[in-house]
Amino acid sequence: MLEMRNIIFGFVIVFFAFLSCRSGDDEEIRKIDQILNIYMKNGLGRDLFHKKNDTTYFTYFMTDVNGVADNTPVSSSLKATADSTLYIEYLAGAKRVGLDTIDPNNRTYHSVITLSLVKRLNNTILDTINDRLEIQYRMTPSVFEVSKVYYNDTLRFTKQPGGSNVVTIVK
Repeated sequence: MLEMRNIIFGFVIVFFAFLSCRSGDDEEIRKIDQILNIYMKNGLGRDLFHKKNDTTYFTYFMTDVNGVADNTPVSSSLKATADSTLYIEYLAGAKRVGLDTIDPNNRTYHSVITLSLVKRLNNTILDTINDRLEIQYRMTPSVFEVSKVYYNDTLRFTKQPGGSNVVTIVK
């Protein structure tokens, strides 16, 4: 009886070893494209994050509307281009909620973020503006990507094949 258990146990180990050694060539790799760059400019095209201007936003905060708690912070960073134009780089962090998840080969998710922009003049807070940013994602067997971006319920970005995820908000 003990010998039979050892034989069965040996077959189980060989079977799992065989499964772990199989090649994944038949499995498709999903491309992830979810980095979003957000530029904020005025009507004249001036950068609204550049601190040398008196009418810029001193800072900003991003919070997740669908987060576990009210005002759940969303991580992002302020980056600069080669010409010193500042922009928000958002990688991920806000909860994604399914909008259309019926078709397993083409699903749509979205994140809703409150973007609080703090405006200062001579170290005095003038105003805090709370705007709404909605990021929609498309997921297929081959790609998970940003597909659309709405700012205050207005469509500001639609993904173009092979294009980068850059949205410019004019305020």
